[in-house]
Amino acid sequence: MDIKEQVRLQFGSNAAHYVSSPLHAAGADLQLLADWIKAENASRALDIATGGGHAALVLAQHAEEVTALDMTEPMLQVAESFLNSQGCNQIRYVQGDAEALPFEAGSFDIAVCRIAAHHFPNVDAFVKEAARVLRADGSLILFDNVSSEWDELDALYNEVEKRRDPSHYRAWRKSEWITKLELAGFKVEQLVQSRKTFYIDSWCGRMNVPETTKRELEAYMLSQPEELQRQLGIQTEQGSLLSFQGDYMLLKARKAV
Repeated sequence: MDIKEQVRLQFGSNAAHYVSSPLHAAGADLQLLADWIKAENASRALDIATGGGHAALVLAQHAEEVTALDMTEPMLQVAESFLNSQGCNQIRYVQGDAEALPFEAGSFDIAVCRIAAHHFPNVDAFVKEAARVLRADGSLILFDNVSSEWDELDALYNEVEKRRDPSHYRAWRKSEWITKLELAGFKVEQLVQSRKTFYIDSWCGRMNVPETTKRELEAYMLSQPEELQRQLGIQTEQGSLLSFQGDYMLLKARKAV
């Protein structure tokens, strides 16, 4: 099974979990997203890999036309239901691939991709496609989990994510994102980094991870050297894994004129 089929399978069967997930439905990043979007004064907006529709909800409050795109039809359906319940009845829903966007060049003033790009097997294609569908001087807002510049921690974090969710492809480093964006004709204007806490029960539950897999994952993480555990922010309770932490990047880049 290729990575895109895994994405369809994983998110198709767990779509509803992402509407109610606290890590997706709330957070300071949504306020920053609103601030950045408002500053752009954009009319035509695109939410790439909309998931539960939370970024599209913010876009709908500040842009005249919003298109929500996702590769998984069940995810689009739950996003539409959620957004309709919030009074957003003007959003267009499109099933499509972030690496081959089904839109004409220069169709949008702003594009957003929130907590999704680590599932894309070809992020270079995604970045180039985002540049293509944006007008000159348009902006791309990218929020995603990122890995460490430290090789060992990078490998550990991505391995942990992959064991929990086979549709995870790679959490890239900040330096890798900046390089990819600049090669595609973007200039990074703002970059903020924060930490996210993942509670093992809800984190695994969101993907219906089997109990045996969850226990194997816990054992794997707790077997790591002390320094790696410290860097990953591992917390335990009565000898069992309670939570760990990952880095989160909030980035805005502008397409060259």
